[in-house]
Amino acid sequence: MRSSANQVVCPPFRHAHRRWLVCVLLLFAATVNYMDRQVIGILKPDLAREFGWADERIYAGIVFSFQLAYAIGLLMAGRLIDKIGLRIGFTFFIVLWSLAAAGHGLAHHLPDIHLPALVISDKFGLAFITLSGAAAGFAIMRFLLGLGEAGNFPASIKTVAEWFPVRERALAAGILIAGTNFGALAAPLAVPWLTINFGWEWAFIATGAVGFVLAAWWWFAYRPPAEHPGVSPDELDYIRSDPPQPEVRVKWRRLFRHRQTWAFSFGKFMTDPIWWMYLFWVPDFLHREHGLDLKSIGLPLIVIYVMADVGSVAGGWLSSQLIKSGWTPNRSRKTAMLAAALCVLPIILAAHTSNLWVAVGLVGLAASAHQGWSANLLTLPTDMYPRPAVGSVVGIGGMAGSIGGMVLSLLVGEVLQRTGSYEILWYLAALAYPLALLIIHLLVPRLEPASFANLHETPNGISR
Repeated sequence: MRSSANQVVCPPFRHAHRRWLVCVLLLFAATVNYMDRQVIGILKPDLAREFGWADERIYAGIVFSFQLAYAIGLLMAGRLIDKIGLRIGFTFFIVLWSLAAAGHGLAHHLPDIHLPALVISDKFGLAFITLSGAAAGFAIMRFLLGLGEAGNFPASIKTVAEWFPVRERALAAGILIAGTNFGALAAPLAVPWLTINFGWEWAFIATGAVGFVLAAWWWFAYRPPAEHPGVSPDELDYIRSDPPQPEVRVKWRRLFRHRQTWAFSFGKFMTDPIWWMYLFWVPDFLHREHGLDLKSIGLPLIVIYVMADVGSVAGGWLSSQLIKSGWTPNRSRKTAMLAAALCVLPIILAAHTSNLWVAVGLVGLAASAHQGWSANLLTLPTDMYPRPAVGSVVGIGGMAGSIGGMVLSLLVGEVLQRTGSYEILWYLAALAYPLALLIIHLLVPRLEPASFANLHETPNGISR
């Protein structure tokens, strides 16, 4: 709806709700996605004891297989979703990751096979170790899980771009990112109970089964705004209230020519791995440094991810409020990202405290800051690219983040094998965000839109 002064105003409340219901659906998707992803991290000490994974590099190799597949999946996920549409594309990825998540419960029953796993050698080169038995089975399931889960964020961010005007996108992204924390919260609530009462296999099977509920909900509920029967003309006008963008069909490889793509990708490459470390290794940190087991680890993890929930929403809210107060998206996004980067710095103290709850608070603050950072980082493609290209750009950035995660997983395994301490790793976490923000600012000092001025009209839009 527009006022007489031709200014965009929010539609009446009774007409304004549908896009936020879509946001709730995205939140649920992120919750299921991260719950499935987090199960193995919680069970790591128990699985390592049961299957004899004394070498830290075995678990690192299993984590590496997920991140390798996630990188490959993101390479194709954004483009596939851009091509076949959100409804079909997202449903496919949800079903794939749900099958793989449940399949972890059968991983140790797979035929005895041997898989190579990349590690850092004693001379700081690269070498291979062999994963066999249950370790190989888990690596296969993690690989399939990574391929499926790669579709989540390209689909979600493309949905945000379709359903929300610029002024609300960071807040919407913050809400859906909160789902990652809900998933990380649900896992320590459900996994210990399921494991103690039914065995670790059912922890994987039960959590994986929730994904099929999500797939059915998405398939029957999702439609684009213009086709959705629940969207009023007022709300549709509000969703489309930004200046019109050309219907651009951009060849995927052309996105690499733009520094906007590289800015987003560097941000993901440097900071996504830190979140992977929280997910896959914080339970081990609490077990190793503070003696927590499966029965006692739930509450500390819940505290960490409740704090992360607050950060995801607060980070998106901050930049959205700054934009509404008249700041440019560039200044608003980067101010919120700077605040998040500064809040990560105290994590360097986590390795130097013997108090459990001080350590939990420091890790929780850093996790909260990361989610606030991500709420803004994930909106940058929507600020700099036309809607049809957003899914592909997010996929490229996610691939870069996964490559960074692959590198960090090798480093974590080697550091823990050599030192048994997380101190070096927390220093890396503290420095990653300020450096990433500096690189982003140097590449896109004003968040200017990517230029496609040399494209020409085609019957299907604009192409080279």
